[in-house]
Amino acid sequence: MTQPIYAVGDIHGQMGELTRVLGLIEADGGPDASVVFVGDYIDRGADSRGVLDTLIAGRDAGRDWTFLLGNHDRMFDWWMQDYPRQEAYLPVELYWLHPRLGGDTTLESYGIEFTVKSRQTEVHAEALKTVPQAHMDFIKDCKLSHETDELFFCHAGIRPGVPLDQQTEHDLIWIRQEFHDATAPHPKLIVHGHTPVDEATHYGNRVNLDTGAGYGKPMTVAVFEGRDCWTLTDKGRVPLKPAS
Repeated sequence: MTQPIYAVGDIHGQMGELTRVLGLIEADGGPDASVVFVGDYIDRGADSRGVLDTLIAGRDAGRDWTFLLGNHDRMFDWWMQDYPRQEAYLPVELYWLHPRLGGDTTLESYGIEFTVKSRQTEVHAEALKTVPQAHMDFIKDCKLSHETDELFFCHAGIRPGVPLDQQTEHDLIWIRQEFHDATAPHPKLIVHGHTPVDEATHYGNRVNLDTGAGYGKPMTVAVFEGRDCWTLTDKGRVPLKPAS
């Protein structure tokens, strides 16, 4: 029998939703369930600190949890370096602390308050003193991908036509249109988040689990047995079939 593997979509600081989803997993698969988190643990939601504390506690308790890097997680890591590094992929007017990206709410979850008139150097210095090193180490340790015989998990997607073992970090955490437009089969079924959809969607060659937690919508968790998959609800498993 194929061992079930659970996949959790983007979390974005939504501690209540994370607690709910972890409860669904434990009810379906028990405390030893194998779980892959597809990244974006922080930003926009009110309790990024609580989310990271919870994930770290699960890891340290020996849970079979795998953590993938999301683009928001990398933005946090880059901004927290001794000299803040900005993501060149973003439009010039955007930066991690911009409310549209949600870095402001992440720092607020650590008790760091500031306004648009605050000097970024002062905010950065306060963050370096306040954010636990364990949180930054957790993000640095996140993987870019995880795979089984039939599944390939990543945050954003893959570049079509490129072997899975040759995908770049940039594409794995940022790609959108080129990946979404591809309808041909990939080497494995790709399980990802990154781009919000109204509900978890199976496209035949990929499954998108980002259902907009970053915008206050319910998070999604799915369970896979080989390529067969279901979403988990409080009433149990609901088959997730390729969209017609």
